[in-house]
Amino acid sequence: MDEKDEIQNGEELDQADETALENNGGENTEELYKVAHISGMYKDWFLDYASYVILERAVPNIYDGLKPVQRRILHSMKRLDDGRYNKVANIIGHTMQFHPHGDASIGDALVQLGQKNLLVDMQGNWGNILTGDRAAAPRYIEARLSKFALEVVFNPKTTAWKLSYDGRNKEPLTLPVKFPLLLALGTEGIAVGLASKILPHNFNELIDASILYLKGKPFEIFPDFPSGGLADFSRYNDGLRGGAIKVRARIKKIDKKNLIITELPYGKTTGSLIESIIKANDKGKIKIKKIDDNTSDAVEIHLTLASGVSADKTIDALYAFTDCELSISPNSCVIRDDKPEFPSVTELLKVSADHTQGLLSQELQIRLNELEDAWHLSSLEKIFIEKKIYRKIEECETWEAVIEAIDTGLKPYKKLLLRKVTREDIIHLTEIKIKRISKYDVKKADEHIRDLEEEMEEVKNNLAHIVEFTIDYYRKIKKKYGKPWARKTEIRSFDTIVATKVVAVNTKLFANRKEGFIGTSLKKDEFICECSDIDDVIAIRKDGKYVVTKVADKAFVGKNIIHLAVFKKNDTRTIYNIVYQDGRTGKVMVKRTAISGVTRDKEYDLTRGKHGTRIMYLSVNPNGEAEKIKVMLKPRPRIKNLSFEYDFGELAIKGRFSMGNTLTKYAVHKVTLKEKGVSTLGGRKIWFDEDVFRLNVDGRGKFLGEFSGDDKILVVTKRGTFRTTNFDLSNHFEEDILIIEKFSPGKVFSVIYYDGTNKYFYVKRFEVEATEKEQHFINDHPDSKLVSLTVVEYPRFEISFGGKNKDRESEIVEVAEFIGVKSFKAKGKRLSSYVVSDVHELEPVVKNEGLPEKPAEDAETPEKKKGLRPGQEIELDPDDTQMTLDL
Repeated sequence: MDEKDEIQNGEELDQADETALENNGGENTEELYKVAHISGMYKDWFLDYASYVILERAVPNIYDGLKPVQRRILHSMKRLDDGRYNKVANIIGHTMQFHPHGDASIGDALVQLGQKNLLVDMQGNWGNILTGDRAAAPRYIEARLSKFALEVVFNPKTTAWKLSYDGRNKEPLTLPVKFPLLLALGTEGIAVGLASKILPHNFNELIDASILYLKGKPFEIFPDFPSGGLADFSRYNDGLRGGAIKVRARIKKIDKKNLIITELPYGKTTGSLIESIIKANDKGKIKIKKIDDNTSDAVEIHLTLASGVSADKTIDALYAFTDCELSISPNSCVIRDDKPEFPSVTELLKVSADHTQGLLSQELQIRLNELEDAWHLSSLEKIFIEKKIYRKIEECETWEAVIEAIDTGLKPYKKLLLRKVTREDIIHLTEIKIKRISKYDVKKADEHIRDLEEEMEEVKNNLAHIVEFTIDYYRKIKKKYGKPWARKTEIRSFDTIVATKVVAVNTKLFANRKEGFIGTSLKKDEFICECSDIDDVIAIRKDGKYVVTKVADKAFVGKNIIHLAVFKKNDTRTIYNIVYQDGRTGKVMVKRTAISGVTRDKEYDLTRGKHGTRIMYLSVNPNGEAEKIKVMLKPRPRIKNLSFEYDFGELAIKGRFSMGNTLTKYAVHKVTLKEKGVSTLGGRKIWFDEDVFRLNVDGRGKFLGEFSGDDKILVVTKRGTFRTTNFDLSNHFEEDILIIEKFSPGKVFSVIYYDGTNKYFYVKRFEVEATEKEQHFINDHPDSKLVSLTVVEYPRFEISFGGKNKDRESEIVEVAEFIGVKSFKAKGKRLSSYVVSDVHELEPVVKNEGLPEKPAEDAETPEKKKGLRPGQEIELDPDDTQMTLDL
């Protein structure tokens, strides 16, 4: 058709349209042209797209715990499985028969499955989840199904099938997984309008929880991450949306200047973690001198600190300002019956356990049917051969006559069978070869039938006790595959880290006191102190008003500043000693107060707030010190003494809104410091919280005592080490603490330990020395272990013997008589020359050694504690005075 014909035809169509419109009166043009509104098309098409992404791409199925791409990969690997490794490129190509979304998505999904070390047995470079290194190209790496996957994931007899996307192949609707695979692997996917994030859980804990559920007992499960680390699950919310967990890297202190990161928070690699540390260091939040990454099979990131930086505060700062601590929000979303649901992880485990029980029941029923069919055919063959029914077909001339003859011959025996004899059964009998009939062994046939009957009874019993059978199945799976799956993530409660307390000093504060400006940019004015850019500062003015504000480049806080410092929120130990003249009465007042909770940038008043009030003396005492001051009065008739002294220790500490006490009603010329004072607050009461392994002053955990000055804390570990430290609340402590208490010089420890080098038990006594360096009081051989440690003055141990000396009677050792007090470095004395099998500490008895010289009145001696006279023989409660470890 040429151009002229096209134009002519087009004109004819236009004329026909106009004619149709005229005939129709211009109405129903939509029907004539079949108009489709774009909004409707968008609605239908978008819903189709969204449903497809939700059901076929991003969200796992509740029953097998797999996304479609994962299910298709495993199905393809099963079809290819011959016990040998297959190239990943070959697996990807085979999977494309079922998955229509390209090789990249299949390859990435297969690598992720492999890196979880549960379903796929890998060979080659599959990358590293710790460093973030990618796997090698698919043509270089190989994979096959793991033994666990072959046993737990597949069973074609219980699998429902559907056609693949092009109709050429069949693929499973879901795989018959007999294990809570979704919770073991975890999943993360973003669909249209919803997302799913289910965290991985521990293999053995899932099995234990499934068993508890089947037994009708309560259970609780928490995530376990392959990268280890620490996690706080107090707000886990059973994996539902709205919950949150905190995960932390495991950071250990090597010494004062070196830290090491040995485990990562979930979702982070060594590269991304180091990058966040460098950013925090560049911003001045932390001070790191050097970072070395030696990670290979295990995480090993060495951090060298700058000089003068606290290692304990740096650990807290790493958690506060870097990715060493993260918050993760779970969001449980799965597909059930082609619809998205949002169950808790508890509900997911229950569904999995019920589904596993149902699959096992199906398998048993299928097996029972197979056994019954086998018994039926075996019994028919026995009757057919033993009763010589085959001879009745010799005279039959037609096939139907043969069938009828055999059926007639079986009639007397049909009542002995489990089901009716079908035409197919008779045809099976006709196919028995003459050679088999001639060599038929009745005894062997009876034995085979008896074996079938025994197995049938066993299967029927398992079906009748399906819950017990399922529990036994779980236990077998755990015994067979659970050994490598010890928990990696430690469950802990985290303390709240206050960023301002741990941030590194990264700027300087300056002030123009007269004009009332403060800030970090006023470098030509008076230097006040070093601080961080997230600190708050308190500014107190001459008129008694004060304000707390955030550190800024430049800020106005009011003229005539007399005090400016970094402000510590909720600090009740810093006491402000104040002398001020009231503007209304003219009296000179004195007060002591603490400034704790305030609202930032709100103006407060330390005085009564009257016009003309002025502060004449101010001291800031970080530990509540109370000094003496000298007050000089202005000369006035009838005043004999123009000066006097005043001791702030005689004044009680009150709230900041109190007006204080009257110091004098006369005019004061000057107030000066006479003598520095001591703290009036007493020692600081310290507790140790065993849940977070941190010190606190809030009364949480074990009370350690009142501390002040140079008091120390003694820490003894189960590894056989000790050290002393100060009572700074930022201190970090070991997780294997055996004893933590206030250090008392001269205390004697009696220790029994096993020497891994010589393979003998030793006993030693020593006094603990004050040392910040961790000291070993038993050798650090891997096989050496602490057996018992006690602070009883006269400990007693019972020794049991084993090996060639197992018939020897037990002996009792009086340690104080057995060995004297020596250095902690001493090896000690061998406990016995015989083979020792067990050491048991007996109840200690304190001997009567006469009256003490003169005990301190406030010392809590054992006699006072028990209400006895000094020197009286007593028996001590071993729970209060000893700590023993299991051999």
